Amino acid sequence: MNRAELLAQWRREASLGMTGWDFSHLDGRYLPPALPWDYAAKVRDFLKPGVRLLDMGTGGGEFLLTLGHPYALTSVTEGWPPNLALCQQRLAPLGITVKEYDSERGQPLPFPYDSFDLVLSRHESYHLPEVRRVLKNGGYFLTQQVGGENDLPLIRRLLPGYPGSFVGFNLENELPKFRAAGFRVLQSLQSYGEGRFLDVGAVVYQMSVCPWECPGFSVDRCQDALFQLQDQLEHLGFLPNLEHRFLIVAKNKK
Repeated sequence: MNRAELLAQWRREASLGMTGWDFSHLDGRYLPPALPWDYAAKVRDFLKPGVRLLDMGTGGGEFLLTLGHPYALTSVTEGWPPNLALCQQRLAPLGITVKEYDSERGQPLPFPYDSFDLVLSRHESYHLPEVRRVLKNGGYFLTQQVGGENDLPLIRRLLPGYPGSFVGFNLENELPKFRAAGFRVLQSLQSYGEGRFLDVGAVVYQMSVCPWECPGFSVDRCQDALFQLQDQLEHLGFLPNLEHRFLIVAKNKK
């Protein structure tokens, strides 16, 4: 492709958007590193009969529905309006309780004290006092988070000089907060792995649907950097990317 054709392709990628939490558009175009844990398996370890479950920031319920937990015992929160509407269409008719909640605003979770045996947060921010309030005594909080170093070397190539939105958000800094909030940490793991983008359009899509990581990104603003990535891709065959994840499993003590 010539430069004009590449720009047109990248602009199409940037315009696609995403509903739910579904990155299937990148299947075969991005190769993620293997994590040293299996989040789904860890969640299932806690899904005993009768467990009342809350999935925070469920997206469109994509992961939640794979668990097969009884719908009458399941609640979700979602704060982004398009995903909230998707939850109301997809999850509420099943009998799952759907509530609007944006943890970034610091508002109370829309549930009474001691409502849940298990709270999940996969790539969703959390306010620990509120999580603890809605958890029963002896309940569990299981969270997998995208760390502050995620995508950062690649983002800095697109936005030179950009310091990063979440630098310092890592396992080392979060564990003391869990203990200070009254949780007993049962397990904690962290991973820095190399993923591989197989085309520049996949990078454009990723940065466009995650604007909190790469604020101000656009094809036109970043086209010089994108062409540099294209040159690297043609030489190397892939574009390396840093994936930063951490996992915390904690028990509530009241």
